[in-house]
Amino acid sequence: MALIVQKYGGTSVGDLSRIRNVARRVARTLQEGNEVVVVVSAMAGETDRLIQLAYQVNDNPDLREYDALISTGEQMSVALLALALQSMGIPAKSFLGPQVRILTDDGFSQARIQKVEVQRLRKELRAGVTPVVAGFQGVDRDGNITTLGRGGSDTTGVALAAALQAEVCEIYTDVEGVYTTDPNICPEARKLSHITYDEMMELASLGAKVLQIRAVEFAKKFNIPIHVRSSFSDKNGTLVIKEDEKMERVLVSGVTYNKSEARITVVRVPDKPGIASRIFTPISDAHIVVDMIIQNSSADGYTDLTFTVPKADFKKALKLVKRTAEEIKAQEVLADENIAKVSIVGAGMRSHAGVASKMFTALAKENINILMISTSEIKISCVVEAKYGELAARVLHQAFGLDKGELRKES
Repeated sequence: MALIVQKYGGTSVGDLSRIRNVARRVARTLQEGNEVVVVVSAMAGETDRLIQLAYQVNDNPDLREYDALISTGEQMSVALLALALQSMGIPAKSFLGPQVRILTDDGFSQARIQKVEVQRLRKELRAGVTPVVAGFQGVDRDGNITTLGRGGSDTTGVALAAALQAEVCEIYTDVEGVYTTDPNICPEARKLSHITYDEMMELASLGAKVLQIRAVEFAKKFNIPIHVRSSFSDKNGTLVIKEDEKMERVLVSGVTYNKSEARITVVRVPDKPGIASRIFTPISDAHIVVDMIIQNSSADGYTDLTFTVPKADFKKALKLVKRTAEEIKAQEVLADENIAKVSIVGAGMRSHAGVASKMFTALAKENINILMISTSEIKISCVVEAKYGELAARVLHQAFGLDKGELRKES
Protein backbone atom coordinates (compact mmCIF):
# COMPACT_ATOMS: atom_id res chain seq x y z
CA MET A 1 0.00 0.00 0.00
CA ALA A 2 1.41 3.37 -1.05
CA LEU A 3 0.52 6.75 0.38
CA ILE A 4 -0.14 9.23 -2.42
CA VAL A 5 -0.85 12.95 -2.14
CA GLN A 6 -3.00 14.23 -5.01
CA LYS A 7 -3.33 17.96 -5.57
CA TYR A 8 -6.04 19.29 -7.90
CA GLY A 9 -5.90 22.82 -9.30
CA GLY A 10 -8.71 25.28 -9.88
CA THR A 11 -9.56 24.11 -13.40
CA SER A 12 -9.77 20.51 -12.15
CA VAL A 13 -12.53 21.51 -9.71
CA GLY A 14 -14.01 24.32 -11.84
CA ASP A 15 -17.61 23.09 -11.57
CA LEU A 16 -19.62 20.26 -10.03
CA SER A 17 -19.09 17.88 -12.95
CA ARG A 18 -15.33 18.34 -12.67
CA ILE A 19 -15.47 17.84 -8.89
CA ARG A 20 -17.28 14.53 -9.50
CA ASN A 21 -14.58 13.63 -12.03
CA VAL A 22 -11.92 14.27 -9.36
CA ALA A 23 -13.87 12.12 -6.91
CA ARG A 24 -13.89 9.25 -9.43
CA ARG A 25 -10.13 9.59 -9.94
CA VAL A 26 -9.53 9.52 -6.19
CA ALA A 27 -11.79 6.46 -5.93
CA ARG A 28 -9.75 4.62 -8.60
CA THR A 29 -6.52 5.35 -6.73
CA LEU A 30 -8.07 3.97 -3.54
CA GLN A 31 -9.33 0.88 -5.38
CA GLU A 32 -5.76 0.21 -6.51
CA GLY A 33 -4.89 -0.30 -2.84
CA ASN A 34 -3.41 3.10 -2.05
CA GLU A 35 -4.04 5.58 0.72
CA VAL A 36 -4.78 9.08 -0.58
CA VAL A 37 -4.60 12.56 0.87
CA VAL A 38 -6.23 15.08 -1.45
CA VAL A 39 -5.28 18.76 -1.66
CA VAL A 40 -7.65 21.08 -3.51
CA SER A 41 -7.47 24.65 -4.83
CA ALA A 42 -10.39 27.03 -5.04
CA MET A 43 -12.68 26.61 -8.04
CA ALA A 44 -11.32 28.33 -11.16
CA GLY A 45 -11.84 32.09 -11.01
CA GLU A 46 -13.03 32.10 -7.40
CA THR A 47 -9.86 33.56 -5.86
CA ASP A 48 -9.82 36.34 -8.48
CA ARG A 49 -13.47 37.10 -7.67
CA LEU A 50 -12.67 37.37 -3.96
CA ILE A 51 -9.66 39.60 -4.62
CA GLN A 52 -11.85 41.93 -6.68
CA LEU A 53 -14.35 42.12 -3.83
CA ALA A 54 -11.58 43.08 -1.41
CA TYR A 55 -10.42 45.95 -3.63
CA GLN A 56 -13.98 47.13 -4.30
CA VAL A 57 -14.44 47.61 -0.57
CA ASN A 58 -10.96 48.99 0.16
CA ASP A 59 -8.36 50.02 -2.40
CA ASN A 60 -5.60 49.23 0.12
CA PRO A 61 -6.92 46.21 2.01
CA ASP A 62 -5.39 45.13 5.30
CA LEU A 63 -3.54 41.90 4.48
CA ARG A 64 -4.82 40.01 7.51
CA GLU A 65 -8.41 40.55 6.40
CA TYR A 66 -7.42 40.00 2.77
CA ASP A 67 -6.16 36.50 3.65
CA ALA A 68 -9.24 35.76 5.73
CA LEU A 69 -11.36 36.58 2.67
CA ILE A 70 -9.48 34.96 -0.22
CA SER A 71 -8.89 31.71 1.68
CA THR A 72 -12.64 31.00 1.68
CA GLY A 73 -12.56 29.70 -1.89
CA GLU A 74 -10.75 26.55 -0.80
CA GLN A 75 -13.20 26.00 2.05
CA MET A 76 -15.99 25.60 -0.50
CA SER A 77 -14.09 23.27 -2.84
CA VAL A 78 -12.84 20.87 -0.13
CA ALA A 79 -16.34 20.53 1.34
CA LEU A 80 -17.86 19.86 -2.09
CA LEU A 81 -15.25 17.22 -2.93
CA ALA A 82 -15.68 15.52 0.45
CA LEU A 83 -19.44 15.42 -0.17
CA ALA A 84 -18.88 13.98 -3.67
CA LEU A 85 -16.67 11.23 -2.26
CA GLN A 86 -19.21 10.45 0.46
CA SER A 87 -21.93 10.14 -2.19
CA MET A 88 -19.82 7.33 -3.72
CA GLY A 89 -19.61 5.51 -0.39
CA ILE A 90 -16.07 6.70 0.38
CA PRO A 91 -15.50 7.99 3.94
CA ALA A 92 -14.02 11.47 3.50
CA LYS A 93 -13.53 14.60 5.61
CA SER A 94 -12.55 18.12 4.64
CA PHE A 95 -9.84 20.00 6.53
CA LEU A 96 -8.75 23.63 6.42
CA GLY A 97 -5.14 24.69 6.84
CA PRO A 98 -5.63 25.69 10.51
CA GLN A 99 -7.34 22.34 11.24
CA VAL A 100 -4.44 20.34 9.83
CA ARG A 101 -2.13 22.88 11.50
CA ILE A 102 -0.04 24.06 8.60
CA LEU A 103 1.97 26.58 10.59
CA THR A 104 3.39 29.60 8.75
CA ASP A 105 5.06 32.89 9.50
CA ASP A 106 2.92 36.03 9.60
CA GLY A 107 3.73 37.17 6.06
CA PHE A 108 0.11 37.63 5.05
CA SER A 109 -0.61 36.95 1.35
CA GLN A 110 2.87 35.43 0.91
CA ALA A 111 3.30 33.32 4.05
CA ARG A 112 5.98 30.66 4.25
CA ILE A 113 5.42 27.24 5.81
CA GLN A 114 7.38 26.63 9.02
CA LYS A 115 5.90 23.33 10.19
CA VAL A 116 3.24 20.83 9.14
CA GLU A 117 1.50 18.83 11.86
CA VAL A 118 0.10 15.62 10.38
CA GLN A 119 -1.00 13.65 13.45
CA ARG A 120 -4.67 14.30 12.72
CA LEU A 121 -4.32 13.24 9.08
CA ARG A 122 -2.54 10.02 10.09
CA LYS A 123 -5.34 9.27 12.58
CA GLU A 124 -7.97 9.74 9.85
CA LEU A 125 -6.04 7.55 7.42
CA ARG A 126 -5.78 4.76 10.00
CA ALA A 127 -9.56 5.00 10.42
CA GLY A 128 -10.05 4.52 6.68
CA VAL A 129 -10.97 8.15 6.00
CA THR A 130 -9.71 10.05 2.96
CA PRO A 131 -8.71 13.58 4.06
CA VAL A 132 -9.46 16.44 1.66
CA VAL A 133 -7.23 19.37 2.60
CA ALA A 134 -7.56 23.00 1.56
CA GLY A 135 -4.53 24.14 -0.37
CA PHE A 136 -3.12 27.67 -0.16
CA GLN A 137 -4.01 28.08 3.54
CA GLY A 138 -2.02 28.16 6.74
CA VAL A 139 -2.18 29.60 10.23
CA ASP A 140 0.36 31.70 12.11
CA ARG A 141 1.38 31.38 15.78
CA ASP A 142 -1.36 33.82 16.81
CA GLY A 143 -4.08 31.78 15.10
CA ASN A 144 -4.52 34.12 12.14
CA ILE A 145 -5.39 32.60 8.76
CA THR A 146 -2.58 33.07 6.25
CA THR A 147 -2.24 32.33 2.54
CA LEU A 148 0.82 31.09 0.66
CA GLY A 149 0.67 33.28 -2.46
CA ARG A 150 -0.75 32.47 -5.88
CA GLY A 151 -0.12 28.85 -6.79
CA GLY A 152 0.37 28.08 -3.11
CA SER A 153 -1.76 24.92 -3.26
CA ASP A 154 1.15 23.22 -5.04
CA THR A 155 3.29 24.03 -2.02
CA THR A 156 0.62 22.69 0.33
CA GLY A 157 0.53 19.41 -1.58
CA VAL A 158 4.29 18.88 -1.60
CA ALA A 159 4.66 19.99 2.03
CA LEU A 160 2.04 17.43 3.11
CA ALA A 161 3.71 14.75 0.98
CA ALA A 162 7.03 15.51 2.70
CA ALA A 163 5.54 15.53 6.21
CA LEU A 164 3.62 12.29 5.57
CA GLN A 165 6.59 10.68 3.75
CA ALA A 166 4.35 9.95 0.78
CA GLU A 167 5.61 7.96 -2.18
CA VAL A 168 4.72 10.72 -4.67
CA CYS A 169 2.87 14.00 -4.94
CA GLU A 170 0.65 14.05 -8.01
CA ILE A 171 -0.13 17.56 -9.24
CA TYR A 172 -3.25 17.54 -11.44
CA THR A 173 -3.79 20.48 -13.73
CA ASP A 174 -5.22 21.27 -17.18
CA VAL A 175 -2.05 20.28 -19.08
CA GLU A 176 -0.59 16.80 -19.49
CA GLY A 177 2.85 17.62 -18.09
CA VAL A 178 5.85 19.90 -18.46
CA TYR A 179 6.53 20.94 -22.04
CA THR A 180 9.68 22.13 -23.79
CA THR A 181 7.96 25.51 -24.14
CA ASP A 182 4.46 26.95 -24.08
CA PRO A 183 2.42 24.98 -26.67
CA ASN A 184 0.25 28.07 -27.16
CA ILE A 185 3.12 29.96 -28.78
CA CYS A 186 4.99 27.00 -30.27
CA PRO A 187 2.92 24.12 -31.68
CA GLU A 188 6.07 21.97 -31.87
CA ALA A 189 6.44 21.98 -28.08
CA ARG A 190 6.77 18.48 -26.66
CA LYS A 191 6.06 16.91 -23.31
CA LEU A 192 9.05 15.86 -21.20
CA SER A 193 8.87 12.42 -19.60
CA HIS A 194 10.94 13.67 -16.67
CA ILE A 195 12.91 16.70 -15.56
CA THR A 196 15.27 17.43 -12.66
CA TYR A 197 14.32 19.52 -9.65
CA ASP A 198 16.94 22.13 -10.57
CA GLU A 199 15.66 22.44 -14.14
CA MET A 200 12.05 22.69 -12.95
CA MET A 201 12.95 25.37 -10.39
CA GLU A 202 14.61 27.42 -13.10
CA LEU A 203 11.64 26.99 -15.44
CA ALA A 204 9.19 27.92 -12.67
CA SER A 205 11.21 30.99 -11.68
CA LEU A 206 11.34 32.08 -15.32
CA GLY A 207 7.60 32.07 -15.90
CA ALA A 208 6.57 28.46 -16.56
CA LYS A 209 3.22 28.33 -14.76
CA VAL A 210 2.82 24.58 -14.44
CA LEU A 211 4.36 24.45 -10.92
CA GLN A 212 5.05 26.96 -8.17
CA ILE A 213 8.78 27.30 -7.48
CA ARG A 214 8.37 26.92 -3.70
CA ALA A 215 6.68 23.57 -4.25
CA VAL A 216 9.67 22.35 -6.25
CA GLU A 217 12.07 23.64 -3.57
CA PHE A 218 10.17 21.59 -0.97
CA ALA A 219 10.22 18.52 -3.22
CA LYS A 220 13.97 18.78 -3.77
CA LYS A 221 14.71 19.33 -0.08
CA PHE A 222 12.75 16.25 0.99
CA ASN A 223 13.29 14.20 -2.21
CA ILE A 224 9.58 13.90 -3.00
CA PRO A 225 8.88 12.96 -6.64
CA ILE A 226 6.28 15.20 -8.28
CA HIS A 227 4.14 13.78 -11.08
CA VAL A 228 2.58 16.58 -13.13
CA ARG A 229 -0.55 15.21 -14.81
CA SER A 230 -3.81 16.27 -16.42
CA SER A 231 -7.03 15.67 -14.54
CA PHE A 232 -8.74 15.24 -17.91
CA SER A 233 -6.53 12.41 -19.19
CA ASP A 234 -5.17 9.09 -17.93
CA LYS A 235 -1.84 9.55 -19.73
CA ASN A 236 1.39 9.66 -17.76
CA GLY A 237 2.66 13.18 -17.29
CA THR A 238 6.10 14.50 -16.34
CA LEU A 239 8.07 13.29 -13.33
CA VAL A 240 10.08 15.91 -11.47
CA ILE A 241 12.88 14.04 -9.73
CA LYS A 242 16.45 14.40 -8.57
CA GLU A 243 19.18 14.09 -11.16
CA ASP A 244 20.37 10.54 -11.67
CA GLU A 245 23.70 9.48 -13.13
CA LYS A 246 21.81 7.20 -15.52
CA MET A 247 19.81 10.08 -16.93
CA GLU A 248 21.07 11.47 -20.18
CA ARG A 249 21.86 15.15 -19.76
CA VAL A 250 20.07 17.07 -22.45
CA LEU A 251 21.81 20.31 -23.38
CA VAL A 252 18.59 22.37 -23.22
CA SER A 253 15.38 20.89 -21.83
CA GLY A 254 13.10 23.90 -22.08
CA VAL A 255 12.50 27.44 -23.29
CA THR A 256 10.41 29.93 -21.33
CA TYR A 257 8.83 33.21 -22.35
CA ASN A 258 7.73 35.72 -19.72
CA LYS A 259 6.09 39.05 -20.45
CA SER A 260 5.13 39.86 -16.86
CA GLU A 261 8.24 41.84 -15.92
CA ALA A 262 9.22 45.50 -16.25
CA ARG A 263 12.62 47.19 -16.40
CA ILE A 264 13.87 50.09 -14.27
CA THR A 265 17.15 51.96 -14.88
CA VAL A 266 18.74 54.40 -12.46
CA VAL A 267 21.01 56.66 -14.53
CA ARG A 268 24.33 58.08 -13.28
CA VAL A 269 24.36 56.70 -9.77
CA PRO A 270 27.38 57.74 -7.65
CA ASP A 271 29.75 54.75 -7.80
CA LYS A 272 30.60 54.23 -4.15
CA PRO A 273 30.04 51.58 -1.44
CA GLY A 274 26.54 51.25 -0.04
CA ILE A 275 24.68 52.83 -2.95
CA ALA A 276 23.25 49.54 -4.28
CA SER A 277 22.02 48.76 -0.78
CA ARG A 278 20.32 52.17 -0.61
CA ILE A 279 18.44 51.40 -3.83
CA PHE A 280 17.44 47.80 -3.18
CA THR A 281 16.68 47.80 0.57
CA PRO A 282 13.38 49.74 0.27
CA ILE A 283 12.35 47.41 -2.55
CA SER A 284 13.15 44.38 -0.42
CA ASP A 285 11.30 45.84 2.57
CA ALA A 286 8.24 46.17 0.31
CA HIS A 287 8.50 42.41 -0.47
CA ILE A 288 9.16 43.09 -4.16
CA VAL A 289 11.26 40.45 -5.89
CA VAL A 290 14.08 41.82 -8.05
CA ASP A 291 15.14 39.55 -10.89
CA MET A 292 17.89 40.52 -13.34
CA ILE A 293 20.43 43.18 -12.34
CA ILE A 294 23.03 44.86 -14.57
CA GLN A 295 25.50 47.54 -13.50
CA ASN A 296 27.59 49.54 -15.97
CA SER A 297 30.40 51.58 -14.42
CA SER A 298 32.05 54.56 -16.09
CA ALA A 299 35.44 56.17 -15.57
CA ASP A 300 34.01 59.39 -14.10
CA GLY A 301 32.75 57.84 -10.86
CA TYR A 302 29.16 57.12 -11.91
CA THR A 303 27.27 53.97 -12.85
CA ASP A 304 23.96 53.01 -14.47
CA LEU A 305 21.96 50.36 -12.60
CA THR A 306 19.27 48.38 -14.44
CA PHE A 307 17.02 45.70 -12.98
CA THR A 308 13.67 43.97 -13.55
CA VAL A 309 10.68 43.53 -11.24
CA PRO A 310 7.27 41.85 -11.67
CA LYS A 311 4.82 44.07 -13.57
CA ALA A 312 2.36 43.68 -10.71
CA ASP A 313 4.85 45.48 -8.44
CA PHE A 314 6.19 47.89 -11.07
CA LYS A 315 4.39 51.08 -9.96
CA LYS A 316 5.22 50.51 -6.31
CA ALA A 317 8.88 49.76 -7.12
CA LEU A 318 9.18 52.78 -9.42
CA LYS A 319 7.86 55.09 -6.71
CA LEU A 320 10.38 53.74 -4.20
CA VAL A 321 13.28 53.97 -6.66
CA LYS A 322 12.47 57.56 -7.63
CA ARG A 323 12.46 58.56 -3.98
CA THR A 324 15.86 56.91 -3.41
CA ALA A 325 17.27 58.37 -6.65
CA GLU A 326 16.50 61.86 -5.34
CA GLU A 327 18.22 61.11 -2.04
CA ILE A 328 21.42 59.79 -3.66
CA LYS A 329 21.36 62.48 -6.38
CA ALA A 330 21.14 60.13 -9.36
CA GLN A 331 20.47 61.83 -12.69
CA GLU A 332 17.15 60.18 -13.57
CA VAL A 333 15.06 56.99 -13.46
CA LEU A 334 13.93 55.32 -16.68
CA ALA A 335 11.18 52.71 -16.90
CA ASP A 336 10.06 50.25 -19.56
CA GLU A 337 7.09 47.88 -19.33
CA ASN A 338 7.33 46.72 -22.95
CA ILE A 339 9.83 43.92 -22.42
CA ALA A 340 9.81 40.14 -22.45
CA LYS A 341 12.26 37.67 -20.97
CA VAL A 342 13.15 34.55 -22.92
CA SER A 343 15.27 31.84 -21.30
CA ILE A 344 16.80 28.46 -22.02
CA VAL A 345 17.22 25.86 -19.26
CA GLY A 346 19.13 22.60 -19.20
CA ALA A 347 21.32 20.59 -16.83
CA GLY A 348 23.57 19.77 -19.79
CA MET A 349 24.84 23.36 -19.84
CA ARG A 350 27.12 22.50 -16.93
CA SER A 351 29.33 20.39 -19.20
CA HIS A 352 28.92 21.98 -22.65
CA ALA A 353 30.60 25.07 -24.08
CA GLY A 354 29.14 27.38 -26.71
CA VAL A 355 25.54 27.42 -25.48
CA ALA A 356 25.40 31.19 -25.02
CA SER A 357 26.99 31.78 -28.43
CA LYS A 358 24.40 29.52 -30.07
CA MET A 359 21.57 31.35 -28.31
CA PHE A 360 22.81 34.83 -29.23
CA THR A 361 23.47 33.81 -32.84
CA ALA A 362 19.95 32.39 -33.22
CA LEU A 363 18.42 35.64 -31.95
CA ALA A 364 20.72 37.79 -34.09
CA LYS A 365 19.66 35.95 -37.25
CA GLU A 366 16.11 37.18 -36.60
CA ASN A 367 17.34 40.73 -35.85
CA ILE A 368 16.20 40.43 -32.23
CA ASN A 369 18.16 42.87 -30.08
CA ILE A 370 19.17 41.73 -26.58
CA LEU A 371 18.57 44.35 -23.88
CA MET A 372 19.80 42.41 -20.82
CA ILE A 373 21.52 39.06 -20.18
CA SER A 374 21.53 36.92 -17.03
CA THR A 375 23.04 33.46 -16.51
CA SER A 376 23.25 30.69 -13.96
CA GLU A 377 24.82 27.26 -14.07
CA ILE A 378 21.90 25.77 -16.00
CA LYS A 379 20.10 28.76 -17.54
CA ILE A 380 20.59 31.80 -19.77
CA SER A 381 18.00 34.59 -19.88
CA CYS A 382 17.72 37.48 -22.31
CA VAL A 383 15.43 40.49 -22.09
CA VAL A 384 14.14 41.62 -25.48
CA GLU A 385 11.46 44.01 -26.71
CA ALA A 386 8.00 42.63 -25.89
CA LYS A 387 6.99 42.44 -29.56
CA TYR A 388 9.79 39.93 -30.21
CA GLY A 389 9.18 37.70 -27.17
CA GLU A 390 7.13 34.93 -28.78
CA LEU A 391 9.31 34.89 -31.89
CA ALA A 392 12.43 34.58 -29.72
CA ALA A 393 10.95 31.58 -27.88
CA ARG A 394 10.09 29.80 -31.14
CA VAL A 395 13.52 30.55 -32.64
CA LEU A 396 15.35 29.16 -29.62
CA HIS A 397 13.08 26.11 -29.40
CA GLN A 398 14.07 25.25 -32.95
CA ALA A 399 17.74 26.24 -32.60
CA PHE A 400 18.28 23.75 -29.77
CA GLY A 401 16.39 20.92 -31.48
CA LEU A 402 13.58 20.68 -28.96
CA ASP A 403 11.12 19.91 -31.74
CA LYS A 404 13.03 16.81 -32.84
CA GLY A 405 13.97 13.36 -31.56
CA GLU A 406 13.84 11.90 -28.06
CA LEU A 407 14.23 14.68 -25.53
CA ARG A 408 15.43 12.54 -22.67
CA LYS A 409 15.79 8.86 -22.08
CA GLU A 410 17.49 6.64 -19.54
CA SER A 411 20.73 5.00 -20.61
